Amino acid sequence: MSDHYDVRGTGPVLLIIPGGAGHPMGLENITTPLSERFTVVTYDPLGLAHGQLGEPVGEQRVEWWSEGAARVLETVLPEGESAYVFGSSAGAVAALDLASRHPGRLRHVVAHEPPVVTVLPDAERQRALFTEVRDIYRARGVEAASARMTAGLEERALTEQELDRLSDAADQPPSRTDELATPMAISLTRVLVPFTSYAPDLAALSAPSPRLTVAMGIDSVGQLLHRTATFLARRTGSVARQFPGGHLGVLTHPVEFAARLRETLVPVG
Repeated sequence: MSDHYDVRGTGPVLLIIPGGAGHPMGLENITTPLSERFTVVTYDPLGLAHGQLGEPVGEQRVEWWSEGAARVLETVLPEGESAYVFGSSAGAVAALDLASRHPGRLRHVVAHEPPVVTVLPDAERQRALFTEVRDIYRARGVEAASARMTAGLEERALTEQELDRLSDAADQPPSRTDELATPMAISLTRVLVPFTSYAPDLAALSAPSPRLTVAMGIDSVGQLLHRTATFLARRTGSVARQFPGGHLGVLTHPVEFAARLRETLVPVG
């Protein structure tokens, strides 16, 4: 089995697990400033940035990503050292699983808006939302699925425009080839449902080591994944911290996000 990852910078190891389908696209703007302080190891669990896009991919399991991340750490971590870990969205779910399975090699884990909706009192309703989004993609395509997911994440009713997108029939439903053609399609069909169905090990995550910080976007206040992160922090006794931007803050506010992450992992003084 070949694990795909990139390394840049010097200093203590910081493992980054991207969201979506794990494709690290767009992360250069955050890894560049972080590499001035850390050895940044960017994990690509499906190898999508390493020639595997378009290859067959089955429905994913969280532990596959976390065990792959653990193998990467075994390769890159100097003997006796422990790693910092940052994951966002689906990558944050894998980071939580990594923390509960391999705590001994980790120093501090920052999980940014992991969609672990199983921690919520309305878990079944939220899990049904993500199944619906996947099914809408398969019937009507990415525009309709995105409209439904955006409304669901913002915990609001669909707008007239979004309802129109949902009712517009696609020329033809996405094919199996289409489902593997882009990271977004892979995320919707292979990652979304199993990762949002994942139940984190709250007891393991409540342990003093590794340190866990649950991050949420300041622009996500009042939204589903901010609420999820707040519940997760409360149920594990972890620190909750606001980060710049919303769910995609790592892409929309990379410089400020990198500064906030660096200061969270290694506080000044």
